[in-house]
Amino acid sequence: MVNANPEFAGVLEHFSAKGKPEKAQKAGMSLVWIKEKATDRAEDAPASRRKGTPMTLNGTSATDRSTRIDWVDYAKGICIVMVVMMHSVLGVEKAAGDTGFMHAFVMFAQPFRMPDFFLISGLFLAVVIDRDWRTYLDRKVLHFAYFYVLWMTIQFGFKAPGFAAEQGWRHVGLLYLESFVEPFGTLWFIYLLPVFFVVTKLSRDIPAIAIWLVAAALETAHVVTGWTVIDEFCGRFVYFYSGYLFASYVFALADRSREKPALALIGLALWTLVNGGLVMSDVSHWPLISLALGFAGAGAIIVMGTLLARMQWLNFLRYCGEHSIVIYLAFFLPMAVTRTLLLKTGLIADIGVISLIVTVAGVAGAVVIWRLALALRADFLFERPTAFWIAPKKAAPALQPAE
Repeated sequence: MVNANPEFAGVLEHFSAKGKPEKAQKAGMSLVWIKEKATDRAEDAPASRRKGTPMTLNGTSATDRSTRIDWVDYAKGICIVMVVMMHSVLGVEKAAGDTGFMHAFVMFAQPFRMPDFFLISGLFLAVVIDRDWRTYLDRKVLHFAYFYVLWMTIQFGFKAPGFAAEQGWRHVGLLYLESFVEPFGTLWFIYLLPVFFVVTKLSRDIPAIAIWLVAAALETAHVVTGWTVIDEFCGRFVYFYSGYLFASYVFALADRSREKPALALIGLALWTLVNGGLVMSDVSHWPLISLALGFAGAGAIIVMGTLLARMQWLNFLRYCGEHSIVIYLAFFLPMAVTRTLLLKTGLIADIGVISLIVTVAGVAGAVVIWRLALALRADFLFERPTAFWIAPKKAAPALQPAE
């Protein structure tokens, strides 16, 4: 029996249905067939099977590892750690009025940190985009809306007293209402994902190359309006859409890296030199260069994830990828507490070391909060309750080997 991964199977089915079996073959996917169409993945499993299992950032469920793709989890793990690192390091440096050695890592990752996250988020969209609108909106809009509103309110509650001390409680109320339009704090990513999902489904009748060219032009234009949704949509949609459009090539890259690790390592070394050199030269944000570095960095993270999965090294990164939404939603609290304690007590003088400790605390602390939530039966913090579903949950499809 082959290793029948439902996400592999769904993408394979997508390209086969479009008369492009060579793309599926090129991607090196498992040749399986599915008794029912593979648009209902592990995220649709009954609550009894999913209880206490957090959702990942692209809307899939962190369930049995046999139904997951290891290099994807590694890549997402690298991404979420980089996101926590960025917020931790810049927060410490702003509060301390100085920079440390961790600043170099944050700047190196800046060109590709979010592009890779968005590209991976669009990678399996082909599996679900044909769903009816009710189911699609439930899985790809309401899913993220629930977590955004919940955790925006939690974050806002911690910061509200400070806002009130500066400008009064009336301002606090207006700021809370504004957060439904202007994403609050670190949560803009899950605010923007539903927008990407809806736009992609609505634009299916438009030639894909036209959409991609417009998206690339928007990224190159470096649109700055002051509104997060508009600016980040223009800067990031090209990567999300590329994950959807070029999924077979992404899988092919992963397969090639697994087959030829030495060549992959050489490529990573060259990418490190080029990316680092352009960042140090302060040209990484230039038009076209930023686009190229975004895709190059996304490819590099995919290759890294594949090599780590091949060697089964740094398994904590895979764990972080499997629980990426847990970390993304909850890291702000342990990060802020650790930063405040270290800076106020003065126990450690080196800003770089403080930044590193705060980063580790943000990642590990988020996982601890999740485990406590499960122990206290506060699953709603990381698992969307049935009351907030508008489409019925369905059992995962039965997989069978190809004949």
